[in-house]
Amino acid sequence: MEKKYSIALVDELINVFKKAGQLSIELRNKGLIKKTKSDDTPVTNGDIEVNNILVNEIKRLTPKYPIVSEETLENKFEKNLKNFWLIDPIDGTYDYINNKDEFTLNAALIVDKSPFLGIVYAPSKKRLFYTYGDKKSFEINDKGLVELKCQKITKKDEVVALTYSNNIKSEILEIHKKNEVTSFVKMKSSLKFCVIAAGEFDLYVAEPRACEWDIAAGHAILKNAGGIITDFEGNEILYGKKDFINPSIVLKRSHNLK
Repeated sequence: MEKKYSIALVDELINVFKKAGQLSIELRNKGLIKKTKSDDTPVTNGDIEVNNILVNEIKRLTPKYPIVSEETLENKFEKNLKNFWLIDPIDGTYDYINNKDEFTLNAALIVDKSPFLGIVYAPSKKRLFYTYGDKKSFEINDKGLVELKCQKITKKDEVVALTYSNNIKSEILEIHKKNEVTSFVKMKSSLKFCVIAAGEFDLYVAEPRACEWDIAAGHAILKNAGGIITDFEGNEILYGKKDFINPSIVLKRSHNLK
């Protein structure tokens, strides 16, 4: 994808995400209609309406790229996808339903099975993160535009990890120990990738869980900010895998976390 094209595309998508994020808040304020999906996870009318906005606008902007979204079946049975979109309209539905603020809207463009362009918007926090290539990761917040470089904000000699649960498995604790973690904070949704890119945290580790659309946009943002994303064996994480299932994952702000 040409750089000029990707910048123009991101500019359009920022407006789309702001519109969809505003709608997500408005629908929640009115009272969400909640259902349970076949995998026993919750879904709301907010998930569906945000999905419709993102899918329709991305189709309009990039009609040649297939779209795989958490909330639709379209393209989920395609094999050997290399260049395509991954969309998670609302990641962190539990937080969304329960009036918490860590839920995010997500879309990533995968190019040759690797995340290239991504947008993550946390409307309740008024933080929008985006990237369109190497060393081109940014945040828009109340202070304006901030370039993301994975520069450490945590205190020197402290390593602050993020976890998805307070009950940390022994396998993950072992990786924490190797990286000399001094404390950890529980955080849900793809916001984890973004705050590591912002230098606010240092590490996140998870065993195989969730799906590619949960992590692709955050992966692009953190990678292009200079962060390190691998599985437990140090392998690169690629996309378009069977059933779009994630491997284990390790996010590091840099090789030196102190």
